[in-house]
Amino acid sequence: MGRLFMVNINPSWHEHLSAEFAKPYFTQLTEAVREEYRRGPCYPPGKLIFNAFDLCPFDRVKVVIIGQDPYHEPGQAMGLSFSVPEGTMMPPSLVNIFKEIASDLGKEMPTSGDLTRWANQGVLLLNATLTVRAHEANSHQKLGWDTFTDATIHALSTHRQHLVYMLWGGYARSKRYLINQQQNLVLESVHPSPLSANRGGWFGQHQFSRCNEYLRQHGEGEIEW
Repeated sequence: MGRLFMVNINPSWHEHLSAEFAKPYFTQLTEAVREEYRRGPCYPPGKLIFNAFDLCPFDRVKVVIIGQDPYHEPGQAMGLSFSVPEGTMMPPSLVNIFKEIASDLGKEMPTSGDLTRWANQGVLLLNATLTVRAHEANSHQKLGWDTFTDATIHALSTHRQHLVYMLWGGYARSKRYLINQQQNLVLESVHPSPLSANRGGWFGQHQFSRCNEYLRQHGEGEIEW
């Protein structure tokens, strides 16, 4: 697979996804991503491509939040959907996420957009596409990442139950067919970006309290959002 793809893949995930690594598409994906990173700036840094997997082992996942692709401007992408590093200005979608949490759970707006603390509690912050070319949104969408991340969702749905899947926006909602909806909770809404959220369907959905209630009902600890 090469060094780029040997960094920070938690062994628990390798156990469930090893078949994907052996498939021709993954070899082609590896080569394509290596070439993109050679040609010019891409995000996140190579060591963080699998950060979501590294921080949230397979058997500790409680919640899955599906994003589309990484932030494409310098200093933003960190391998976790919607998250930005400490000290980085929060993107509008993340601001709206925190506004809804504040309204739903009565919490104060945080000063940091680093969601590592969520990942450490069992929130898999999964972008459907794990890399992107600088300044070009969705530029790596056709490289084959979708096949790999769909396999990730399918593996979770097959081998785990009583998880909460948060599907925000049309793209994430298109992944619902991969999920066993009888054995898991699927929460759907519009995307938290201002373009969608301000039209209605994001604020007031109480997704975060509903998530915690479901986890409680199934003997799991709540997420400290």
